[in-house]
Amino acid sequence: MASIVQFENVGLRYGMGAETLSDISFTLAPGAFYFLTGASGAGKTSLLKLLYLAQRPSRGLIRLFNEDVVTMPRERLPVLRRRIGVVFQDFRLVPHLSAFDNVALPLRVAGVDEGEIADRVGEMIAWVGLGGRASARPATLSGGEQQRVAIARAVIGQPEMLVADEPTGNVDPDMAARLLHLFDALNKFGTTIVVATHDMHLVSRVPSAAIMRLERGRLEDPTGALRYPPRVPA
Repeated sequence: MASIVQFENVGLRYGMGAETLSDISFTLAPGAFYFLTGASGAGKTSLLKLLYLAQRPSRGLIRLFNEDVVTMPRERLPVLRRRIGVVFQDFRLVPHLSAFDNVALPLRVAGVDEGEIADRVGEMIAWVGLGGRASARPATLSGGEQQRVAIARAVIGQPEMLVADEPTGNVDPDMAARLLHLFDALNKFGTTIVVATHDMHLVSRVPSAAIMRLERGRLEDPTGALRYPPRVPA
């Protein structure tokens, strides 16, 4: 089976301390849906940082989109990053931009025509329930509203892979269900989805998803979907 991500014997340590992640090996299939679970401090955010190229490993091999990103020159990394949508736990909205302009940012970086941007962003803003808040700046939005802007920004460009760190942590159950529906729709169009979450009820809503579980920096594979090398179908 082809893979969009390959980790082989990856370790990550910060400074001179013990490894945060140890001997991580797995593959992610293009167009699949994965939940990353584990207790606080298990290393979920660290693993996501490796996935969206914010951090390089201390050891091991990582390939994204068939490219070795460990040895890749840093100046080439932004090209790969544009193929990945990221929902950060702390939102990371641009404070001086409106909700509309925050969502539009990936499209403008990609050179999309402003007329198309207006249509696509307007539709996305309305879909996440912020049609009346499009001109508001992040400081005037609630935590849940900021979360929805961050998610809209991450998915607006229809990335090849979406990485989301606790994306429903600041929204009510109804909005969480809508956002999960959005991720599921993106997945059906071929986007590989990786969602880190503590919410096992959320996990249960996508029974076809594979589960990646981190325990003290080591990866467990309860669904058998992450074997390295990839399991060959019978």
